[in-house]
Amino acid sequence: MVETKNTNDSPLKRTMKSRHLFMISLGGVIGTGLFLSSGYTINQAGPIGTLLAYLIGSVIVYLVMLCLGELTVKMPVTGSFHTYATKFIGPGTGFTMALLYWLTWTVALGSEFTAAGLIMQSWFPATSVWAWCVFFIVFLFSLNAFSVRFFAETEFWFSSIKVIAIILFILIGALAIFGVIPMSGYTEAPLFSNFVKDGLFPNGFGAVFLTMLAVNFAFSGTELIGVASGETADPEKVIPKTIHTTLIRLIIFFIGSITVISALIPWKQAGVDQSPFVLVFNSIGIPYAGTIMNFVVLTAILSCANSGLYAASRMLWSLSNEKMIPKTFGKVNKRGVPFTALIVTTFGGVLSLISSVIPAQTVYIVLVSISGLAVVIVWMGIAASQFMFRRSYIKEGNDVKDLKFRTPLYPIVPIAAFILCFLSCIFVVFDPAQRMALFYTIPFVAFCYIFYYVRQGIINKKKIRYTEKAS
Repeated sequence: MVETKNTNDSPLKRTMKSRHLFMISLGGVIGTGLFLSSGYTINQAGPIGTLLAYLIGSVIVYLVMLCLGELTVKMPVTGSFHTYATKFIGPGTGFTMALLYWLTWTVALGSEFTAAGLIMQSWFPATSVWAWCVFFIVFLFSLNAFSVRFFAETEFWFSSIKVIAIILFILIGALAIFGVIPMSGYTEAPLFSNFVKDGLFPNGFGAVFLTMLAVNFAFSGTELIGVASGETADPEKVIPKTIHTTLIRLIIFFIGSITVISALIPWKQAGVDQSPFVLVFNSIGIPYAGTIMNFVVLTAILSCANSGLYAASRMLWSLSNEKMIPKTFGKVNKRGVPFTALIVTTFGGVLSLISSVIPAQTVYIVLVSISGLAVVIVWMGIAASQFMFRRSYIKEGNDVKDLKFRTPLYPIVPIAAFILCFLSCIFVVFDPAQRMALFYTIPFVAFCYIFYYVRQGIINKKKIRYTEKAS
């Protein structure tokens, strides 16, 4: 059967509203992937190549979200990804997907805190990046520890600030592109001269695909609606509405922003040492605009890390709830927060402290690569789970028309999503800056499978011995 157990018995609280879920799904996406690592992508692929990479990434994410929508509306449970994979692919895959997603956000915490530390150091040069990392780790842990509703409200306002800022950025940037607002270094309207100044693909067409992992990292977080579904009121109405606007949101916020940045900043000046958003505002010459934008970027980073702590801790809770890891991770406090899981996940932020011995920019790129690769593998699992779910649903004699949300063009959508994600993983081999992600992620995946089946073997042996003694 494709039904899951009643989630109303869950100790987690269904206190999130439609506005919370909308902003969480948006807030989880808009972080350093857009505000900082977009500079790396532009520097590597050039303006046109970056736009193409983000367009491809948008399509990949939307296909994955269509797959996730069918599963989540039918079975709204916290930790949805690994629950679906466990049921329709296999328990070993479900266990691995859960830990991979936990790794995605735990490592992402390190990159987010590193980026936050870089911004604070630009304001306070005498301070160290790692000291600010410690401060933000404690701050966000406290926000998540209060309650689910408190987290949701905090994230709603965090996300609102950066959404408004991006809209203003695109509008002001458009005025600068067409010469309404003067730009330093330009005697006339820049229009789109930067797009073709050094050719369509200054580092070759292949650079578009080499940057896909950074692009996928930028889009990671869209799938948060699946994690939050178990704590969302009326998921059957809220989730489809959120998913249907995914592609539009990605195009407006990501493609719109990248277009403005690429038009106003020479691609060679972009990088991860400073946000390209700040570079644009500094070039426009609006008083204190760069400082204000740096504040917005900092808010976006904290928002993304806030969502990451939530998502990763819920994934550990879900694993414990499914009896795949010790039950201590499934314990929640009186406010409905899985406190032990939250504490363990917070240690991921400690990765940012590596910046005390290794250049922060290097640390950031490596952490982005690992997180991006892990989330793409999770997306592959979501597509495969939907493919297997639909087959099982039909085989049991059910009518597809009864599904309240259906993935269109089945089986083309899940197959296309799986293949495109797989190709993103392959391309990382050809980028020396990101290749290191494979050396960490592949052994981690192997360890997860080995650990799960060894542990299950031990459990099964104990059950056999207990049965033999009882008989």
